[in-house]
Amino acid sequence: MRHLRRYDRMFIRRYYATFAPGLEEPVEAIVKERLPGVKIQKLLEGAVIFETSTGYDRFDFCCFNNIFAVVSILEAPGPERALENHIRFLCSRRKTEPVIAENADLPAKARSFRIICSLENRLTAVDEKTRAAAERYIAERSGLAVNRSRPGAEFWFLYRREGFSICMKRLTRRGSFEKTLHPGELPPPLAYTLCRLSEPRPADIVADPFCGYGSILEQRVKHFPLARFYASDIDRRAVDFARKKITGPLLDRCHIRRIDMRDIFSVIPEGSVDRIITDPPWGMYAETPVPIGQFYGDMIAVFGRLLKRGGAAVVLTARGEELTQAAEQSGVLSITKVIPILVSGKKARVTLLRRE
Repeated sequence: MRHLRRYDRMFIRRYYATFAPGLEEPVEAIVKERLPGVKIQKLLEGAVIFETSTGYDRFDFCCFNNIFAVVSILEAPGPERALENHIRFLCSRRKTEPVIAENADLPAKARSFRIICSLENRLTAVDEKTRAAAERYIAERSGLAVNRSRPGAEFWFLYRREGFSICMKRLTRRGSFEKTLHPGELPPPLAYTLCRLSEPRPADIVADPFCGYGSILEQRVKHFPLARFYASDIDRRAVDFARKKITGPLLDRCHIRRIDMRDIFSVIPEGSVDRIITDPPWGMYAETPVPIGQFYGDMIAVFGRLLKRGGAAVVLTARGEELTQAAEQSGVLSITKVIPILVSGKKARVTLLRRE
């Protein structure tokens, strides 16, 4: 399969982008919205492959964990030797793929690369002879030096259980979120997608009663217009950290306060909120003050009082059954959609609720 094609004098390129598994539907909508004329080739669990004439330097995506430029894709009946076969296929090609050759964005000190191999989302190894052949091939055609520890670029060979392998170059410079986030802190791409699911409007008054370190606050304020954002949490350290994420004129629209959920009406008037977007305690990283079922019942009661008629809530939790039971018993909020997802390998749900 060729990577670079010319249609009507425009370059069409393929990209592979990753996101939290389960969010395929909203991510597909975002891609189609942001890239006119885009062609989605494969919509996969936690990833999408798409073709576009829009250059990567003009991408404006906040929903992806990482983005790669595709070199080639090979169908494979199974994982056995799939990566080695793909490397041999690549090395047999005489024509240099533009994705490999184009490295002008790398500074002089970072003109190096390494090869990463992944088998069904688990890092793996190929035999040294095959790996060395791939390194020689890429080095000769890219002008980059091999650096297996701290490279400026990464070329990936990835096999997916859907039955194909993919060779690609990583474009994002982002490291693993697990290494940089506080315990329980949401990755920014996930927080962004939660905000998108709330169907944001410019006049919205938004609340996050469990703002933690401010991931949702940051994404909603920076990427979607709004009238006001009320962010609160009982963790003083987390609230102080959240305050530092918002600076300049945007801070005027934010009310960030350390306060318990049960005292929230001293800050936010009843029936004044259009959207609640939140990641409440799961009872996993820290215990709730009362049993989790009772806690969620109290939470839903507060949400019902906060929201305007027709207002909506987007809630991320691994305690979906307790949340569903609390909503059904409230008689005020109804569940409109449930999206099962994976967060750092843990099963969770995004639940959309509305106040009728």
